[in-house]
Amino acid sequence: MKLYDGAWAPSPRRVRIYLAEKRIDVERVVIDLKQGQHLTPAFVGINPQRQLPALLLDDGTLLDDSLAICRYFEALQPDPPLFGTDPREIGLVEAWLRRIEHDCFQAVALAFRNRVPAFAGRALSGQWPRIEQIPDLVERGRSMWGAFVELFDAHLTRQSYVAGEAFTMADIAALVAIDFGIDTRLPDPRERHAALARWHAAVSSRPSAAA
Repeated sequence: MKLYDGAWAPSPRRVRIYLAEKRIDVERVVIDLKQGQHLTPAFVGINPQRQLPALLLDDGTLLDDSLAICRYFEALQPDPPLFGTDPREIGLVEAWLRRIEHDCFQAVALAFRNRVPAFAGRALSGQWPRIEQIPDLVERGRSMWGAFVELFDAHLTRQSYVAGEAFTMADIAALVAIDFGIDTRLPDPRERHAALARWHAAVSSRPSAAA
């Protein structure tokens, strides 16, 4: 199998951190997003969605969603578990993955893709007709970011990690989303939110975070 990867984008980073935590080695093909290599006919022939990451299995099946790729490997290698160990934890991890995706990651994507000139006509990622940027959505994204940060910080005052006292895929997703927001010039939440800053320091210190 081959994992099509991108050096700086958040979704590929989720998979790299997950694989590092699981100590799984996969052949990787790096696609240069800044040079638009994901938009070339060669890559579109592999993944018509024009997105990374993408996992091409030996039988030709393509998985082009980061969480789907991680769940695939979780089924192949359950230990150490990163999607929960019992029904309660599995439910909490799933609930937080959805919240992080919709309330945090989408906030950053709205603020970023509707502001940066390189995304003119491509305000949504993936296989779409021309989608124009909407400048007002930049402020919507910033507002969503601020609201999520407040709620997330309050949540982390009660426990060590996102879904409880164990590091899980929810922590990976949250770390990537928060770092993506900081990197794209949203207000750094660590400056005024002690619980979030404590959590961020802990998960960032794991060797996998550098993957």
